Amino acid sequence: MRARTLTGTMTGVVVLALTAAGCGLSGGGSDDSGAKAGDCSVDKANVGSGKLTGDVKGEITFQTTSLKKDFSKYFNGVIAAFEKANPGAKVKWIDDPGDSTFTQRLVSDAQACTLPDVVNINVNTAEALTKTGYLLNLDQKAPDAGKPFVPGLWDSSTYTDAAGQKVHSVLPWYSGGIVQTFNTDLLKKAGLDPAKPPTTVLGMFADAEKIAKASDGDYYAFLANPQLRIPADWQQMGVKVLSDDGKKFTFADDPKAVQWVEGMTKLYKAGAMPRDSLSSNQDPSTVYGQGKLVYGSSNPNFLRFIEQNNPSVYKTTGVARYMLDGLGHTVGAPQYIGVASTSKRAATALAFAQFLTNAQNQLTWAKDPNVVIFPSTTASLDDPFFQSVTGDDPFSQARKIVATDRKTATADEIALTPGELNAATAQVQLAMQGKKSAQDALNDAQKKMNELIAQGS
Repeated sequence: MRARTLTGTMTGVVVLALTAAGCGLSGGGSDDSGAKAGDCSVDKANVGSGKLTGDVKGEITFQTTSLKKDFSKYFNGVIAAFEKANPGAKVKWIDDPGDSTFTQRLVSDAQACTLPDVVNINVNTAEALTKTGYLLNLDQKAPDAGKPFVPGLWDSSTYTDAAGQKVHSVLPWYSGGIVQTFNTDLLKKAGLDPAKPPTTVLGMFADAEKIAKASDGDYYAFLANPQLRIPADWQQMGVKVLSDDGKKFTFADDPKAVQWVEGMTKLYKAGAMPRDSLSSNQDPSTVYGQGKLVYGSSNPNFLRFIEQNNPSVYKTTGVARYMLDGLGHTVGAPQYIGVASTSKRAATALAFAQFLTNAQNQLTWAKDPNVVIFPSTTASLDDPFFQSVTGDDPFSQARKIVATDRKTATADEIALTPGELNAATAQVQLAMQGKKSAQDALNDAQKKMNELIAQGS
């Protein structure tokens, strides 16, 4: 199965509140060995298909992704608490910059028997390391690992091993969230009721058409660049973007995808979007902050940015639940915590991974005023910090909305490689310019994207 994360408006990476063949591993998945160790020296407790046992002691390495600069106090506190509770254990913390070669670098580390014992990874890396057998099979080694987590997130946080079996190889950690944000003054000018936001993607398109007619170019519904909405809109509408085995794209066969392209084309021609934004990488937050855009970013962090940089616009900003549409729930790609199957101290590594992701530690981090994240455990989301919000400002309301939605969210978001996203975007842009029909654009996009899959992109 392909990695799962959304490009465009949704994100599962941490955001600061005010910042717009080595080792003899055979590439195998689950089998009786428990650890695909080959030449690696592993914890003897991590052998066999049974539950992991062993003392929590010895030194392990823990790697995060670009977190040390801003959150050293938090992580040092978690590590100190774990070491105090387990006097024989020691955690060495390292931080990776998380650049474009992150996944390749971790796979190389695994092949060289140097994969950190506990590692913070995204969905792409989780897929790659599960496929090659480098992550602990939690279904075998920790059968109760999923109990603290939101059921939908846990159930959908599975990856396919080399044998073609879906396994839990990671613990869900933090994620972003999605909400509708909008300028209430501009909605009223367009004759729309801010208390009745759209509940479907095409419903938003219908409102955007009214905005275009009323605004006469003085303001716009949203930016035109389809890259900001692909494949997020499609998935939320219930479009079958990928085949069940993840080996080919199927969106061109779904009439709802055609409706979406036709809707985007109609809105572009009607003036609901700035003409110069079709192929622009312009940040929607900038235009929204200028009071020229009705709909803002779906990332709650955006609200903190607007509050600081455009307080007058912030005061007129409304917040509502994101469109559930055909999917019936929101999706969110968490950051994950994995345990190396080749760990020499697997029992200690697993204990720390579960300690790091427990409800209390996730809640403590979520309360940090310098970060906008949402935890993955049910108990964290049930805390009054999320559920008994007293403020009526946009950000407070967004926090409560997202926390409620996280309880039914899944991690089943569709990933597009840069090449695939560019192929889809280019074809939809042609349709929006009237140079192709919606169906032809989708057919051509799907053909190109399936060629990229076949090439191993």
